Amino acid sequence: MNRRVSRHVALSTIAAAALLLAACEKQAPVNSAPPEEITAPAPAANPQPDVNAEPVERAAPPMVKAVAMGEFEPGNPVATAVTGKLTIEDNMMRGDNGASFTTERVAIVNGADQYSAGNTYAQAMMVPADQEIELRRVLEQTPPTQMPSNAMCGGNPTGFIALAKVTDASGEMVKVIGLKGTDMPAASAKGIELCASTMYLPVAAPPKG
Repeated sequence: MNRRVSRHVALSTIAAAALLLAACEKQAPVNSAPPEEITAPAPAANPQPDVNAEPVERAAPPMVKAVAMGEFEPGNPVATAVTGKLTIEDNMMRGDNGASFTTERVAIVNGADQYSAGNTYAQAMMVPADQEIELRRVLEQTPPTQMPSNAMCGGNPTGFIALAKVTDASGEMVKVIGLKGTDMPAASAKGIELCASTMYLPVAAPPKG
């Protein structure tokens, strides 16, 4: 009798173990293998340019155009004192009294623009608000030979010169102002002040003989 009980218990233990093993196998993940490592292909040692690709064209920086060049007669007493007859070139302005200015064109502005807080080119040059004005930075200057005190900004260096070519009922003229200071003229500029306001007329053509 005891043998039968012992055999029955043994069989029950084996059956229970088999059921437990089956349950564990059902809970195991379907794919327990580690994921394969993903790697990018190695770059070429010496990449070669595509000979069929179009070259990249870079736009050149815009050039500031000159609004007036040539020879001009003084049109008011200030112009007579500052330069006398004036020759305006690409990067130079020369007076027949010995005054000269080595310049670079830095911007085209409008009459309504401010060269310092509250001060516009239109007010200083008596031109319309939409008038196109060429702004030049003065790199070097020489005062008038006979009267150095008649320099554009007197005893101060001229920082900038602004030019406008206008036409009214009396004809064509060029208006020029000098500004002292080193800041770029603008509403926020510090130390920019008006020195002189001048005007010039085109040199009259000689009469035909």
